[in-house]
Amino acid sequence: MARDYYEVLGVNRNATDDEIKRAYRKLAKKYHPDANPDNPQAETRFKEVNEAYEVLRDPEKRAQYDRFGPQWEQWARANAAGAGGAAGGGPHVYTNVDFGDFSDIFESIFGFSGRGGASRGDPRAAMRRDGRDIEQPVTITLREAYEGTQRIVTKDGRRLNVNIPAGADTGTKVRLSGEGEPGLNGGRAGDLYLVVEVLPDKQFERRGDDLYTDIYVDAFTAMLGGEVEVPTLGRPVKLKVPAGTQSGKKFRLAGKGMPIMRKKGQFGDLYARALITVPKKLSPEQRRLVEQLRDSLRN
Repeated sequence: MARDYYEVLGVNRNATDDEIKRAYRKLAKKYHPDANPDNPQAETRFKEVNEAYEVLRDPEKRAQYDRFGPQWEQWARANAAGAGGAAGGGPHVYTNVDFGDFSDIFESIFGFSGRGGASRGDPRAAMRRDGRDIEQPVTITLREAYEGTQRIVTKDGRRLNVNIPAGADTGTKVRLSGEGEPGLNGGRAGDLYLVVEVLPDKQFERRGDDLYTDIYVDAFTAMLGGEVEVPTLGRPVKLKVPAGTQSGKKFRLAGKGMPIMRKKGQFGDLYARALITVPKKLSPEQRRLVEQLRDSLRN
């Protein structure tokens, strides 16, 4: 979520133009990359300060921001389109920015002139800003997460085919380099991140790279031992159930869980919980035999 521009500059919402300018000068000097060559956090803060000042220094933009908050640009574009003035404008139009004021500010702060083409003191270079990263949610099924899948993303009229790797989990981010917000004054375009959400599955519960499921074992197999079939997200497998298995016992099937991302050929485990079943109906003869077995076990 975008930070409040007034908070970024450390001023209240009723601040005068001079107060906003003074706050900007102080923060720009503090966080300028030239003064913090080994501090990427300072560079990020510098970009935020510039972005906030560019809006709050302009009465029209500030009024739109005060009214619509972070959505002010969308409102401005919609309003311009309704007035017939949005043709060719794109998502951000900066062609009417007056850099004269910025030149004066940077000259007073850093001691160099902002009027020198592409020199180090060029205010446009000083105002270069990388585009923001964009996040977009995408949902997939557990089986798609197991096998890997694809999604099509539409960006600026283009269809991008995106591979979501096997083993992706809720919160996994798939990066599309340079497909985020465009940069300003030669800045690098941001990236687009698809944020994965894996939907719940009716048969399997996922915990990290491991899967959990229930298997039904009839009472006689549980008492005498035998084999049961266990479902997996691949092929079903046979499980040997030892005699005397109790309801609730968990069996570990190594390597039958989810693929582990960035570890080719490695998988989590599958845990199968045995639930003992009994017949719902018995014939008179069956009931007699079961009672006979019960009585023999009690003696």
